[in-house]
Amino acid sequence: MTKGLDVLRGADLRGALSPLRRRILAEVREPASATVVAAQIGESRQRVNYHLRELEKAGLVELVETRQRRGRTERVVRATARTVVVAPEVLGDLPTDDQDQFAAETLLATTARTFREVAAMRDQASDAGKRLVTFTITADVGFSEPADIARFAEDLAARVADLAAAYDAPRARRRYRVIIGGHPAANPTEQPDPNPTGRT
Repeated sequence: MTKGLDVLRGADLRGALSPLRRRILAEVREPASATVVAAQIGESRQRVNYHLRELEKAGLVELVETRQRRGRTERVVRATARTVVVAPEVLGDLPTDDQDQFAAETLLATTARTFREVAAMRDQASDAGKRLVTFTITADVGFSEPADIARFAEDLAARVADLAAAYDAPRARRRYRVIIGGHPAANPTEQPDPNPTGRT
């Protein structure tokens, strides 16, 4: 039975997230052999087998069965996780009070932490036969000036604080963490502004 999430830390990052290994992981979401994967992605069986062994050492692939094929033993494996996320501490996780709200590292670390925690709670709820109740809100906003981003963030923070105060029940068992982040919208024809706040 596959787990819902694997968190990669420190040394695990060396090569574990290479494009080829991500392709191989995608192919073994269902049990498959190196021969089958090699044919699907256009690589040699020997090369795929090497990377599968390395992924197995990292705990991202597990052996399902062995079988005889044309005089050799064929190993059938599958991915142990549906999702792989980098542990926040690898990105330089800092205490919340010390984080720069406009730093990309802060958004990455917060997103990774959320990914890890929500995936773990989802699996726990599934094991208990329950559904994890979450909510997601997205919006696209265009800013005329870099300074508008900071003003928007301040205004949004104030409104969220007011909403939190209005709805918060201190003794409630159902406590939720609300996380809001923003980043440049992906546009294949334009490069994102590396300094959207206009600060130096």
